[in-house]
Amino acid sequence: MKIRNQWPALPIVAGLASGLLTGCGTESGDSAGDGSNVVVGMSDDILATDPASGYDPGSWLLFNNVFQSLLSFSKGATEPQPEAAETCAFTDTGTTVYTCTLKDGLKFSNGNELTSKDVKFSFDRMLKINDPDGPAIMFPMLEKVETPDEKTVVFRLNTADATFPSKIASGAGSIVDHSQYDPDGLRKDGEAVGSGPYKLDSFDDGQAVFSVNENYKGTAEVNNTGVTLKFFDGDQTALKQAIQKGDVDIAYRGLTAGDIADTEKADDGTGGVEVVEGSSAEVQHLVFNMDDPVAGKLGVRKAIAHLLDREALIKDVYQGTATPLYSIIPAGIAGHNTAFFDTYGARPSRSKAQAALREDGITRKVKLTLWSTPSRYGPATDQELTAIAGQLNASGLFDASVKSVPFGQYEKDIAAGKYGVYVKGWVPDYPDADNFTAPFFGKGNVLSNNYTNDTITGSLIPRTAALTNRAATDKEYGELQDIVAAELPVLPVWQAKQYAVVRDGVYGLEYCLDASTVFRFWELSKDA
Repeated sequence: MKIRNQWPALPIVAGLASGLLTGCGTESGDSAGDGSNVVVGMSDDILATDPASGYDPGSWLLFNNVFQSLLSFSKGATEPQPEAAETCAFTDTGTTVYTCTLKDGLKFSNGNELTSKDVKFSFDRMLKINDPDGPAIMFPMLEKVETPDEKTVVFRLNTADATFPSKIASGAGSIVDHSQYDPDGLRKDGEAVGSGPYKLDSFDDGQAVFSVNENYKGTAEVNNTGVTLKFFDGDQTALKQAIQKGDVDIAYRGLTAGDIADTEKADDGTGGVEVVEGSSAEVQHLVFNMDDPVAGKLGVRKAIAHLLDREALIKDVYQGTATPLYSIIPAGIAGHNTAFFDTYGARPSRSKAQAALREDGITRKVKLTLWSTPSRYGPATDQELTAIAGQLNASGLFDASVKSVPFGQYEKDIAAGKYGVYVKGWVPDYPDADNFTAPFFGKGNVLSNNYTNDTITGSLIPRTAALTNRAATDKEYGELQDIVAAELPVLPVWQAKQYAVVRDGVYGLEYCLDASTVFRFWELSKDA
């Protein structure tokens, strides 16, 4: 997905321990939860209720619960399974024709039938609108969508893409009612009409209220009567107080590392609240502008790589709520290697940093600005960048400072090439190495750092995209990661762990978030 716009820097939701990974729920056509309404507090905003626009964690949380996609990710799974579709498969030998057959009896929450016309309309509309804040960027390979009959959808791709099923299983594949959405413009009324397990009853700046969709027919088995999302607009203190006082049942995305640590220390098992921990594929990188007069020098980038002390950052800034990352593909995703560990080591080395600078003809102290934005990539981002600057300066080789600007200006300045070194966070759209490589190093990469490599764009990315056996891509992804480690357009910093704080009597959280990034409302239940 995308450089995520909301809080990718600090992990705060529960994922799955490996022993809990199981298949998805049973087929459910009229399931209404037996439990109570569950209240979830989060610091993310929902930036869009229209799937043609939203490309952020909060919006996709809504999409994954209100809309259906043809495929979906079962809890703990990394391969998509049928959801609105009865079957889906590549129907050619080159992974360029993908055909899906819809289930019988699909309906939207307003009672309208869902047919292949709605599927085609949803994809055609998204691509036509091509909203800069939307997911159309994920589908450059989609040539056209055909509908031979009411139940059959045929996607024709202009290039081979074995990850296409994962892409349409994400929030980007949300199916909308063609009679309720303008084919040429975004919906502006804050409402949503989908065919997912829930319907959106109301949405405003303070909260979003969801109830069970009685017309839903799919794989989810709903365990509650509805979910209320309360928005805390970046106020970590208010979110912490809300979970402690019982104003919310779950605190999701937005607590600081200190809040997590304090809650863990206070949890004596006697009641109240509990911290739930899981794994994550969320990552953060330092990004280098390859055209910058300072950061564009390989010796400078190598010196930074030799001086970065990830372990100290994890300990002092994140208090153990993340793990050091030595690859652009995170641990737990097929294709992961440790290219940056192998090339630069785990411990800082002033002598190697100095040698890298000297090799590039640099003998004076390097003056450098690290650019940050205060909250978009987590509440500790500024603190982290300040710590990194301190590590560089302690070597005596750098004169580094930190500047932090609001996110809107930050993105404009990056696009204009004004920054030499800046931070970016990433929450994946789908759990495949493709989503950690093609967006960063493919044509028109989202980092805006002026990096190109013909081997990556002309050979490795197309070859990996064409392989339906994803395990067979390890060699190519290994080569790609080695190239990036050598050329250093980005420097991986950390991989998130995931946490949520949950009150006693609330269940199912361990099934709500995993590497697929799908937070499954239907898995939550609560004592009456």
